[in-house]
Amino acid sequence: MHEHSENTVGTGDSTSDPGRAHDGAPRREVTIVGSENAEVALSGPVVLRILEDGENTGHRLGVAEIEIAPHIEGPPQHRHARHDEGFYVVSGRVRFTVGTTDYDAGPRTLVMVPPGAPHTFANPFDEPAVMLNTFTPDLYVQYFRDLRTMIEAGHPPTPQEVIGVMARYATEPATDYAH
Repeated sequence: MHEHSENTVGTGDSTSDPGRAHDGAPRREVTIVGSENAEVALSGPVVLRILEDGENTGHRLGVAEIEIAPHIEGPPQHRHARHDEGFYVVSGRVRFTVGTTDYDAGPRTLVMVPPGAPHTFANPFDEPAVMLNTFTPDLYVQYFRDLRTMIEAGHPPTPQEVIGVMARYATEPATDYAH
């Protein structure tokens, strides 16, 4: 692979036009993002780093890394109308609540949440946890940026304001657990 910059490498296609792949389509770059150079959307007891905001995937996929300190509650239970959400536990343990049922997920566990399913997560355990979080499509990545903007402006959002931000991205609190 020929390295083009610190974070991208070429696709390896050999054509006479360096801007085009062998099939004539625009050449795409491979992106490599480590947690140390990812965009930090949230910080504190829960750190969320945006690894892929959809720019490199045609907005089909967004990816974040979430670090959760021990003994931390997660967001209120909610449901998404327009995207699937995936959580892959890298280290530690995470408690997922789906409706009225709790599931404790350890390392190397995948939790997939389809649109409409009520869910939340927390770390009630004594060790920190790290998860890879996916959004398909990438719609919900901007939600975290919006929260960051409010916090950086010196206005940590109230629970009601968080609900308003969620609504921009087809997400609502799950107050009843029927789908």
